[in-house]
Amino acid sequence: MIEGPSSSLRSRKGYAALGIVIVALAGGWTYWHAHAARTAQADRNAGPQPVPVGTYTARKGDFPVYLDGLGTVQPYDTVTVRSRVDGQVTKVSFRQGQIVRQGDVLVEIDPRPFQAALDQAKAKKAQDEASLANAKLDLERYSTLAEQNFASRQQLDTQKTTVATLTAQIEGDQANIDNATTQLSYTTIRSPLTGKTGFRLIDPGNIVHAADTNGIVTIVKLQPISVVFTAPEEQVGPINDALARGTVPVTVLSSDGTKILANGHLSIVDNQVDTASGTIRMKATFANKDNALWPGLAVSTRLLVNTRKDSIAVPNNAIQHGPNGLYVFVVGSGNKVEMRPIKVAEEGDDRTVVTSGIQAGDTVVVSGQYRLNNGTLVVARNAGATAPAKTSAAADGKQADNVTGAQ
Repeated sequence: MIEGPSSSLRSRKGYAALGIVIVALAGGWTYWHAHAARTAQADRNAGPQPVPVGTYTARKGDFPVYLDGLGTVQPYDTVTVRSRVDGQVTKVSFRQGQIVRQGDVLVEIDPRPFQAALDQAKAKKAQDEASLANAKLDLERYSTLAEQNFASRQQLDTQKTTVATLTAQIEGDQANIDNATTQLSYTTIRSPLTGKTGFRLIDPGNIVHAADTNGIVTIVKLQPISVVFTAPEEQVGPINDALARGTVPVTVLSSDGTKILANGHLSIVDNQVDTASGTIRMKATFANKDNALWPGLAVSTRLLVNTRKDSIAVPNNAIQHGPNGLYVFVVGSGNKVEMRPIKVAEEGDDRTVVTSGIQAGDTVVVSGQYRLNNGTLVVARNAGATAPAKTSAAADGKQADNVTGAQ
């Protein structure tokens, strides 16, 4: 089949378009290759790019060493109020959960049987006093008659015995009166301390007995309040040394350690180590003005056992672990880092005391170390790393430096 002039013209145009595309692609590739070569050469001429890191300037200061533990809040005093006499409750003068003062009336018991016993004791004493008065008059008469030989010596001695017997009996009557008065006073039950009442275990109309074991109500003293906590037995020496130096501060935090609840002081260390657990028990006292501590509450404790003076401390995230031990990256001249081995003494929540390897004024890297080697050029861009991160407790504004001593 013979093609016409129009078909031949279309073929020539297609070939021309394809050639234009090929030429454009070749030109683009040549330009990109030349630009990439120029960029690589410029990078080689400019040298390595600095690595962005966070830094911290080491400085000297006091480093508090804390001993962390777990404890339980206990009332400073606990009293279970019980009746000391048997009788019917006529009045309850407190509300459950109420704060009562020492001496406040809590419960009144029917006083009539005890008032009757007191009146009977007083009447018996009056009767014996009358008998004694008469016996003394008889003694005077017998003494006069005996002097005149109208009465025998035996009669005089018998009368003296009668007077002595009645005198002793009156003393017994007074003791009975005192006892009856005491029993009567027990019908009004008063609070033995200032504290908070718990659940009421009796109601008006109930009969109470002195032998009852449940009691009437339990009162706990909340201000001040105590926290009992433990420490490993190897810390007994440092704790006793801290007590010998003076007051030992103790901070109580929530059980998760995120919130400070109260600040107090160590009041007593137990006189023996618990051999079963290998721990020593301690008790700290807190004013608890805001009632943040509640009996039975589980808490975290922080005891200040020592303060290292003029120590160099750096953030914990500056410390690196290598095959030869601990090290840090120190920024030197020309913003190049040096891998420097160190030794540490105390490790805290956010800082570690360094005893050798760095000096005050050295700038250490606290972030971005994974890209560093000896001599790597760096640039400090992480402004947030210029100071050690504070724990949540310290950030709460109640503790200047919340650090835990190594144990």
